[in-house]
Amino acid sequence: MNFSVNHSILYVFAGIVIVFVLGQSIFFLLKARKRAVELGISKKIIRGTITGSALFTVAPAIAILLGLISLSRFLGIPLPWMRLSVLGALTYELPAAASVAKILNLPMDQSVAAPSVYISIAVVMTVGILSGILIILFFQKKMQARLKRMKEKDAKWGSILMDSLFIGMIATFLGMVFSDIHLGLSGWIPVFVMLFSSALMAVCGLLIKKWKMTWLENYAMPVSMLGAMAFAIPLTSWIGG
Repeated sequence: MNFSVNHSILYVFAGIVIVFVLGQSIFFLLKARKRAVELGISKKIIRGTITGSALFTVAPAIAILLGLISLSRFLGIPLPWMRLSVLGALTYELPAAASVAKILNLPMDQSVAAPSVYISIAVVMTVGILSGILIILFFQKKMQARLKRMKEKDAKWGSILMDSLFIGMIATFLGMVFSDIHLGLSGWIPVFVMLFSSALMAVCGLLIKKWKMTWLENYAMPVSMLGAMAFAIPLTSWIGG
């Protein structure tokens, strides 16, 4: 039997995981609604909260869908579908897959043909992210307590620590963006796309702040991502040509 990134058995495995997670979501939704009724919250407020929360998930879902489309050509649909629907995030899954592909010198515009390569990528995408879960599970309480004491003792240093962690995360992604500039003009494509995406985000921020288009807050990221992806197509064609 030939290996395929879109084999039916992979859909079955991914479907089982996703159905389980959806079952958890429905379970806690019903429990939360029951508790809200017990607390005397009106049904109108409950319905409004549920509806608002459902609508709020549309914008993040667009960004997740873009990640699925980006990874589907390389890894098929089942694995990215499962990862991005359950625990994964576009900011982790795409760089994780891309890093393995780069190490193995594989083009990401072609489907993975070797089972061993597929397994390697799947392990990096799934096992690698477990470290965060384990840290939260065993050390979050202590970390929060120490951070709280630090803020109480010196609020300035507490703020500096959180800002440093955020800058460290951003620096990691910037390293990936600038990693290929030594290849010449083609290596600058990610940089140009990043700058264009940043410009779109700035425009969205201006519209939100100056023209009070608050509804755009939930769609600024998908708009920036879609615009940057659209910009990357002619840019790559022009530089490649």
